[in-house]
Amino acid sequence: MKRSQVIVYLFLLIGLCLSRYSKLSRQPPQVITSPVAEKQHQKVSVHGDIRFDDYAWLREKDTHPVLNYLKAENEYTSVKLNQLRHLREELYQEMRSRIKENDNTVPYKYGDYFYYTRTEKGKQYDIYCRKYLFLHADEEITLDLNSMAEHHDYLVLDTYKVSPDHQLLAFAFDTSGAEFFECRIKDLKTGNILGDRLMNLAGPMEWTNDNTTLFYVTLNDAQRPFQLWRHVLGSNQSDDILVYEEPDDQFHMGLTRSKSGQYLAMDLGSNITTEVRVLDRDNPRGNFKTLISREKGVEYYVYLHDNDYYVLSNKNAPNFKLIRLPLRGSIYTVVVPEREDTMLEDVSIFQNHLALLERLNGRLQIRILQIDNGQWRTVSMNEELYSLYFSWNKDWYSTFLRVAFSSFITPYSVIDIDLISGKQTLKKQDQVLGGYDSEEYTVVRHWAPTSDGQKIPLSILYHRNLNLSEENNCILYGYGAYGDNYDPWFSSNIFSLIDRGLVFVRAHVRGSSYLGQQWYLNGRMMNKKNTFRDFISTAEYLIDEGITTPDNLAIYGGSAGGLLIGAAINMRPDLFKAAVADVPFVDVINTMLDDSIPLTAIEFEEWGDPRDKEMYDYMLSYSPYDNISEQDYPHLLVLAGYNDPRVPYWEAAKWTARIRDMKTDSNDLFLKTDMMTGHHASSGRFDYIKDIAFYYAFVLDKLRVTEWN
Repeated sequence: MKRSQVIVYLFLLIGLCLSRYSKLSRQPPQVITSPVAEKQHQKVSVHGDIRFDDYAWLREKDTHPVLNYLKAENEYTSVKLNQLRHLREELYQEMRSRIKENDNTVPYKYGDYFYYTRTEKGKQYDIYCRKYLFLHADEEITLDLNSMAEHHDYLVLDTYKVSPDHQLLAFAFDTSGAEFFECRIKDLKTGNILGDRLMNLAGPMEWTNDNTTLFYVTLNDAQRPFQLWRHVLGSNQSDDILVYEEPDDQFHMGLTRSKSGQYLAMDLGSNITTEVRVLDRDNPRGNFKTLISREKGVEYYVYLHDNDYYVLSNKNAPNFKLIRLPLRGSIYTVVVPEREDTMLEDVSIFQNHLALLERLNGRLQIRILQIDNGQWRTVSMNEELYSLYFSWNKDWYSTFLRVAFSSFITPYSVIDIDLISGKQTLKKQDQVLGGYDSEEYTVVRHWAPTSDGQKIPLSILYHRNLNLSEENNCILYGYGAYGDNYDPWFSSNIFSLIDRGLVFVRAHVRGSSYLGQQWYLNGRMMNKKNTFRDFISTAEYLIDEGITTPDNLAIYGGSAGGLLIGAAINMRPDLFKAAVADVPFVDVINTMLDDSIPLTAIEFEEWGDPRDKEMYDYMLSYSPYDNISEQDYPHLLVLAGYNDPRVPYWEAAKWTARIRDMKTDSNDLFLKTDMMTGHHASSGRFDYIKDIAFYYAFVLDKLRVTEWN
């Protein structure tokens, strides 16, 4: 064939290919219909009340029908949201670009070593390190999670415990998200992993002073931490000694050591009752001594100090009081009495000082006691709205208190507070790359009124160029359970929303203890609906004040916060344009009637026991799954983890199926189940950002946000 003929032939071939490509490119996009879950009519009768649960079969984990349904939902979500892939990638790269990938934590002194963690560019997980005597000494890598994660899609390190002689490391990890932890022991001198292998751990474990004995806690079939075991180095787990088994299904078990290193503390507790038993670490085969016997409804937390111990207790003191008792004897001294306007939250104790974390009208502050002379010093922070907690304070003889501080606009900061003078020294503040400037943003506190005369504190973040009195796109977050407080903390990720003109609002609804213990009590058990009403009142306030509109308002909540989202969109779907429910606790009645499900019995004191008729009726009246009705719902994205032991995947799956069957609108409804994780989504720091980018893109799309500013 002549060269000219070859050229003509090639042009013809290219033309044919382009023609075919053109035809393909004109093909309509892939059409996919929403999955329809099969209805299997299952009758449920409780207290003479008859209900029908058409989707109970979705609980049959690992069966082909369930796996096929979850696969269909995932495929539907993937195809329908494929149009957002470029936005997701943009958000991901944007959020990742703010991270200083090569970084390290502030070292803390423990014995003769300085311990810290660091990260490396491109790697997903922490590297645990230490240095002997001096910070300029050679680095020892004690544990590299990146190496551990090489053959796993998921990895979480729960516990990291160095022996008293600093020669051994016991660490507990999970590779499925199911939160059944495995413990291995590493010889830090040789780098070898020893033959000891402890399974089915809850996580907590502690060494005794002989450096050969390890105490650990295991789980029962309902995933309740309930047994304390003693393990001797070099032996098989089958030879371990059962030290104590907690018989009460509502109690769970923890294990800690005193800062002085002298005692182990076995922490036993329900949601409203605690008991602490201690053991001298020099006597591993001794008996744990009960400090204060359990009394229903009484919580107390122990902080050991020489021959005394300090106790935070709520006995006849809803906001807690601080008392001191001798280890031998019963005569106590009130150090800090209970105050109606102040919640006592935490204590950190040293040889000569005691630090107290208090919450006054929602705001945290620190007070420091010099033990020998009884002198107090109050330490205040420079901002109005922030997060503050005690950090690594392992040195018994330390003269400074280390705290972690952040706010909506101040990155995570490690601060040392001089226990004598109160002087604050900034040890490190996380660097945010990309030109972040806190002056570009505004943080304010608002109070949203409720119909019963309460006022809900709101923490609000927005760009300074935005006019808050105009109708803005807004995302509203809530939780409201267990007395947990979600103070304003720093997340560089949120600025991918704020810089696109969104207002971020965190509602401190009842069910938290943000305004004291009574604030929590007024949002639990038979008062649970207050949580939902508060959240709705917050949305109404934002709309009434002209900050946003129903067409510009998205809401987000996870776990118990997912319950809040589910209840809110049942009660007032007209207030919201879009909702994201992350691992949502929505099938309240069915879950709480099944004590084989992890954590159910423990949860009775938070939500109520539906075996009681009055509680059953009340819980049924708000359970999101049971109160779906034929009405319009907002755009909804539901996220679940297949191995989640806290809120099983099937709650999200059942809820999604029923809403899709009953809703009367054409709004989007998506279910995305991560088949490789549990309650806490992806474990790698970059994979986690991808998860955030996924739901951020959904929210921005539904609020019709392209660019701003």
